[in-house]
Formats: sequence, C-alpha cells, structure tokens
Amino acid sequence: MSLPREVIRVPGDWVAVILAAGQGKRMNSGLVKGLHALLGRPMVWHVVRAVREAGVERVILVVGYQEDRMRTALGTDVEYAVQKQQLGTGHALLQTRDRLEGIDGDILVVCGDTPLLDPQDLRDLMAMHRQERAAATILTALPDDPSGFGRVVRSAQGTVQAVVEERDASSAQRAIGEVNTGIYCFRAKDLFPALLRLGADNVQGEYYLTDVLSLLAREDRPLASLACPDPQTVANINDRVQLSHAAAFMQHRRLVQLARSGVTIWSFSSTFVGVDVTVGQDTVLLPMTFLEGECAVGRRCVIGPNVTVKNAVVGDDCQILQSVVEASRVDHGVTIGPFTHIRPGSHLRDGVKVGNFAELKNAFVDVGSKIPHHSYIGDAQLGKGVNIGAGAITVNYDGRKKHNTTIGDAAFIGCNSNLIAPVAVGPGAYVAAGSTVNQEVPPGALAVARSRQVNKPGWAGRHRE
Repeated sequence: MSLPREVIRVPGDWVAVILAAGQGKRMNSGLVKGLHALLGRPMVWHVVRAVREAGVERVILVVGYQEDRMRTALGTDVEYAVQKQQLGTGHALLQTRDRLEGIDGDILVVCGDTPLLDPQDLRDLMAMHRQERAAATILTALPDDPSGFGRVVRSAQGTVQAVVEERDASSAQRAIGEVNTGIYCFRAKDLFPALLRLGADNVQGEYYLTDVLSLLAREDRPLASLACPDPQTVANINDRVQLSHAAAFMQHRRLVQLARSGVTIWSFSSTFVGVDVTVGQDTVLLPMTFLEGECAVGRRCVIGPNVTVKNAVVGDDCQILQSVVEASRVDHGVTIGPFTHIRPGSHLRDGVKVGNFAELKNAFVDVGSKIPHHSYIGDAQLGKGVNIGAGAITVNYDGRKKHNTTIGDAAFIGCNSNLIAPVAVGPGAYVAAGSTVNQEVPPGALAVARSRQVNKPGWAGRHRE
C-alpha cells in the first residue's frame, strides 16, 4: 500500500505502532479480525491509511494470529513485529522494543480494529503531545454508552491518573463517562522502561498498556489528554454487528465526500462506492450501483440502476444500465446495457454501443462499433464502425485453446452468425445471417455459409396425418 499523495507530514522522528495481533474470537470466523473487509479493503488497511494520512511515514504492525495472511494483505510497505503469545496490549507493544528502544522521538499507538479513524484527530493528538511535552498523551471519548470501555480516572485537578478496564473497575469508576479509545502518544525514552515494569495482576491476567499511564503518573511524569469530537470514529470492531455498523458509517462518509465533489447520488442507502474509486463531476449514480476495487468513472456519466463496475476505467459521458463491467476499459461516450456483461480484458473505444444480453470477454471494440443484443464476442478485435447482428458469436474455444477473431472496419456481421476462430473478416465485408464462417472473408466480400433451403410441398400435412 503506497503512501497517500496529499498528506500533512509530521516530523520524521514519529513512529506509529498498530496493534493487530489478536484473533478476534467474537467475529466467529476462521479469518483474523483485522482482515475482515470494509469497502473492499481489510479493516487494518484502513487504520494504516489513517496513520499515513495523519503524516506518519514509519509504521510498525504488531501481528500474531495468522501472521502470514496479514503480511500478504499489507505487503512490504509497513514493518512487522510479532507477538507469538497474546498476553495483552502492553506485551504487544513491547515486541517493538528491539526496533524502537533508544530512538529520540515519539510513538503513536493505535489499535488495528479502529478503521473509522479520522486522520485529523491523530494529527491533533500528536500536536497536543508535543505542545504539552508529555511523557504520554491519551485520546479519550465521551460515548453515549461507555460500557465495555476502560474508564479514564482523573485527579481532583483534572489530570489523568489512570485508565481502569471495565472488568477491573469499581462501581464508582464504572459510573465515569470518559473512556479510553486505545490511542496514545508516548515519548519513546519513557515508554519502554515502563513497559518492562508492567505486571499482570488483573482479571484477564494480561499486561495492560493502560497501566503504563499509572506508572508514569506515580513518577510525576507529565500526562496529557485530548477528547475525540466524534466517538464513532474511534469505535472498536469486535463482532460482525459492529462491522456492519462501521461499514454503513464509512460508506455514508464516502458518499458525502462524493456528493460534495459534484456527484449526484439518488440513494445513499443502496449505493456502494469503494475506497479506491474515483467519480467525476456531474456523474449520476442511480440506485443499486456498486463501484468496487480500483475503479475510475469519468464526468457526466449515468451509472445504474443495478450496475456493478469493478476494477475498471469508465470515461466521460458514458451510460451503463443494469450491467456488469469487470477489469476493462471503457472510453468516452459509450453506451452499455441493459443486461450486458463486459468481462475482463475488454476495451471499448469512443462511441461504442453494447446492448441487451450481450457478453464481451477480452475484446477490443474500436470507435463507433455496435453490438446491439444477444451476442457473444470473446477474444476478438473489432475495427471502427462494425455492426454485429443479434445472436452473433465468435466461437473462440476449441476445447483446448482460445483463438482470436479479427473483424475489419465497417464490416457487417449478420444475425445468428458463428465465426469459428481463428478467423478474419476483412474491412467492409458482409457475413450473411445464419452463416457459420471458418475461413477468411476478404475485404468487401459477402460470405454465405449456410445450407440451401429446400421446400417439400405437402410434407407438413402428411406428417400430421
């Protein structure tokens, strides 16, 4: 995953650590929690992106459960530390000691299951940490329901003294509304000595990272805090219900961005746009439109209803109705649908029209050509101004190999024709309706490849008798 282009960079002595070693048992899944998808990307990918957009270039991901799958999903653009036994968040952060102990800088710590993070909140937290010259700074929140969260305990003067996990909290502490988001900044020179002194005297029998705050407070090290303005953005995802809510929140936020950039969206509740999708100004997205993967849609298009475009590029002034476009390129002024399937490897040039119940696969269709309906065009190259009649098929598979069909400029392919590949139809040539062509058709020629009609008078009556 590459660094987003337009970010506000922070000083290079910042390092981000993302804690993502846990299994996530409440997901009831064979897949580690961090790899469950939101808007087409793994949950932890969104966390990495938020950290990068906050301006931190060096990112260390603490992995454990399904380590290999996490490495495959995130690639080499992040560093990895391994927590072989899941003994708590403090123990997880300690696994970065060999890489970070002794650095002269600060460490941003976030959880791998907080995909809704706002990069601006992270930037504000880091700025507060440096401004206060704090040993540690914690991001807090005031959710409507604090249950399940660790509570922030403050002194009479209002300074942070500790974070108490709910399972270990007294009834008075559980009444506190301010909670820990699991997001911190630490001064590196203060962090690791404190981590080495952690104990596991708690209900979970784990080494809590939150206990570092108590240790630093007892040593009169300066602690700071910042309240997150929107508790939803720091919500942890622990089960599939929360995953669904997060997806809805993230999708709404994405659609709002598009709408404000000049895209018309008829139905927020039935439109899906992935995080890697761009949509041009004055394009209209109709209900049940799904734009997935690395996808770009140009300006002044009308997409939908009931359309899926995945890993494809669509130019300006296109119309796609009730169709699927996959891993293909569609240039300007193209009309597709209804009920069309553009399969991977296809390229439709300017002004092409593909109508209902047509299927294209690995097909190049040049400017102004038409495939109106009920046709299959696979492994084919069509020139400019070609007309394909209803029911025409390029027969590209012989049972072992795929073969190519070439159709020249301004050729006309009659209805219910079969072009047995490999075969070429020359420019300006005609193929008569109902023909099965397995030889080259010269430019300007008419190919008739069908049996001669024979009429037998009276046969029908005799047959019925």
